[in-house]
Amino acid sequence: MPVHAEKSLTVLGLGDMGSALIRSWLAAGYAVTVWNRSARSAPNGASVAATAAQAVAANGLVVVCLLDDASVRSTLDDLDLTGRDIVNLTTSTPAEARALSDWIAARGGRFLDGGIMAVPSMIGVAGSGAYIFYSGSAELHEIHGAALAVPAGVTYVGADAGFAALYDMALLSAMWGMFAGAAHAFALIRGEDISPVDFAPLMVGYQQAMAGYAYGTAAQLVSGDYTEGVESNLAMMVTTNGTLLRTAAEQGVSPELLTPFMRLMERRVAEGGGRESNTGVIDLLRRQPALRQ
Repeated sequence: MPVHAEKSLTVLGLGDMGSALIRSWLAAGYAVTVWNRSARSAPNGASVAATAAQAVAANGLVVVCLLDDASVRSTLDDLDLTGRDIVNLTTSTPAEARALSDWIAARGGRFLDGGIMAVPSMIGVAGSGAYIFYSGSAELHEIHGAALAVPAGVTYVGADAGFAALYDMALLSAMWGMFAGAAHAFALIRGEDISPVDFAPLMVGYQQAMAGYAYGTAAQLVSGDYTEGVESNLAMMVTTNGTLLRTAAEQGVSPELLTPFMRLMERRVAEGGGRESNTGVIDLLRRQPALRQ
């Protein structure tokens, strides 16, 4: 019989993130049953199930933190999920999360998807800034709110099961863009008599100052007026891009991290968007139906 104790749950997955989640629940006084696909040491205090079936049968709340969508399905396939509340914290795409929600429901379970905005060392650490997006069953989110709030902050983004993954991937995309810019910046100063350690706080400060542009972009997307509040228009930015490229050439740095975005900016100007901000680039990206499955 499943354990329905208020502070009891199952976690499938003993990777770095799964183990961090488990430790946070154990520290908060939860009884945690765990299972992993391969032999791996479990955090002290956890009860190790011999099979995934035993682990799922142990508790009504089952948290899944595995490698990918395929591993989730292979683990839960043929198991009795009747009455189980499945919280999936495995990184996935929005479409995968929506399909998994239906797949779980067809097997008698209820589903909540999550997107973890943290690295393992941030989990369970007060003030770390870690949080998790959740989407899917609002009822599950409410019922298990106390348990879900233990490892990290909680941000519920709606009943659409795919939204947590979508928010997760959108923010990660923004992060990779920032990392690309930082990599190019460090490459420019590499080999010069400039300390990367001294340069880093200047870059972070500038990135933070510029990050607020997103609010203006959001407002323009809603209004449809891409010239609203523009101080440095796209035509001027494209001209400045030439200086950026010449600097990269002088420093012996490949421009490959910058040129894809620059080409989109040039296309928008060629279409008559020179007086706009770079918001119009978003519309160019949305014109790629062949890239969307």
